[in-house]
Amino acid sequence: MLPQLETIQTSAAGHGQIYLPAVNYLLMVVTLGLSISFGSSSRLAAAYGIAVSATMLATTVLLAMAMREIWKWPLPAVIVIAIGFATVDGGFLSANMLKVVQGGWVPLLLGALIYYVMLAWRKGNTAVQKQVDEMQIPIGDIAAQIASGHIPRVPGTAVFVARLTRDVPPIVVWYLRQIRSLPGSIVIVNVATELIPYVADENRTEVHEIAPQVWRVHAHFGFMEQPDLPTLLQRAHDRGYPVDPSNVTYFIGRETVVRREDGKGLSRFWEIAFSFLLRNSSEAIEYYQLPRDMVVEIGRQFAI
Repeated sequence: MLPQLETIQTSAAGHGQIYLPAVNYLLMVVTLGLSISFGSSSRLAAAYGIAVSATMLATTVLLAMAMREIWKWPLPAVIVIAIGFATVDGGFLSANMLKVVQGGWVPLLLGALIYYVMLAWRKGNTAVQKQVDEMQIPIGDIAAQIASGHIPRVPGTAVFVARLTRDVPPIVVWYLRQIRSLPGSIVIVNVATELIPYVADENRTEVHEIAPQVWRVHAHFGFMEQPDLPTLLQRAHDRGYPVDPSNVTYFIGRETVVRREDGKGLSRFWEIAFSFLLRNSSEAIEYYQLPRDMVVEIGRQFAI
């Protein structure tokens, strides 16, 4: 729902206990701005009342979902409890809505902006993913081409970092179309973050040879762990796989978006926001701890 940001896990006991430095700095700026603009705590009371009562009502909705979907409570019990809390919370919210003009519009505006950002990111990602799916090549097709010798292989080892866990990812397809050849050894890495704090070393990786000299590596990390692909490849090398982590080139994708000329894409209202978020999301190089002098970024343009 949001672009990739620097995330610091603060507790191994809970996956959702996180610290986002960028968000914290933004909250600091907004808080100081509101304090200075309102001037006094009494003038902030209207905004505070709507924010708290709306949060209470949202918490009731989330509680109802948790009771039904996670705790598996009977539906009649969930309805009774949810209506009871919602009645009280709705009363507080309706009373505070009378103070919208006096400053209550501020939390409503901020909430609308956050929702806009999340929705823009979702719409943009959906549009990009649709084009990505169209660029995939079935594993069997490329394996047959490699086996038949129709695709030249050049010396070297390439590590492609991909999100998709099936078929041949678009970043490899793009490389093949532009270079007209493939490295002698190819490693396609898919990184998954599990809902446990740490993953045991014996469960860290799953390696499959999906085509001649083409391996797919499923790497698993706990939410308290920072993915480290060079170390991961070193361990694979120690286990006998022909991958020298000191002599590889990492390929990662960098997407840019432009407006579709046929008028069938996203409206300018959504495209501008998604483009801004995409440009300012955190770098994959830092997230995967890749050495910068061994990384090649493949730029791909998507018309949305």
